[in-house]
Amino acid sequence: MDFINKDTIQTAKDLLGVKVIYQDDHQTYSGYIVETEAYLGFNDRAAHGFGGKETPKVTSLYKRGGTIYGHMMHAYLLINFVTKEQGIPEGVLIRAIEPEDGLEAMIQNRGKSGYEVTNGPGKWTIAFNIPRSIDGLTLNDCRLSIDTKHRKRPVEIVESARIGIPNKGEWTNKPLRYTVKGNPFVSHMRKSDCQQPDDTWK
Repeated sequence: MDFINKDTIQTAKDLLGVKVIYQDDHQTYSGYIVETEAYLGFNDRAAHGFGGKETPKVTSLYKRGGTIYGHMMHAYLLINFVTKEQGIPEGVLIRAIEPEDGLEAMIQNRGKSGYEVTNGPGKWTIAFNIPRSIDGLTLNDCRLSIDTKHRKRPVEIVESARIGIPNKGEWTNKPLRYTVKGNPFVSHMRKSDCQQPDDTWK
């Protein structure tokens, strides 16, 4: 996947259905991305790189596309894939995953079952047992990788405002969140909107 030359918004859409794989010392975890958010760098008031802000915590966001930017929020590890050339702080937050391999271990790691296992940006990283030390490493050159060949294709993609972005002016409501329509592993999905997971893919 091209993490440098493509528009970040397009990359956020293209990542839906891509298989994410993490291998720890004992277990392989995998699943399909069902929810992403695009963060557009310098001009995006909700982005960690807004205005060119660069602190030690966000160093990875300024690295070359394909770098993993992991940051903590409310004690949860959130993972973003950097999407531009070095020095341009744009990325895609991976918000939710439909599990495949390692589900029993995911349930044990999370202490939850059903859709709650991976239906949030901090939930799936706990389920996959991903450590904070993943920050700054390169996707596919470490224990976290993506498989774009054995992927799924959404029947329909829904665009909506990002979650948890208050008081950012026009950026609060910009439709930069992308979800697989009806997939029950999407965060904040209403039960009435849920379909069987298999029905949400082509």
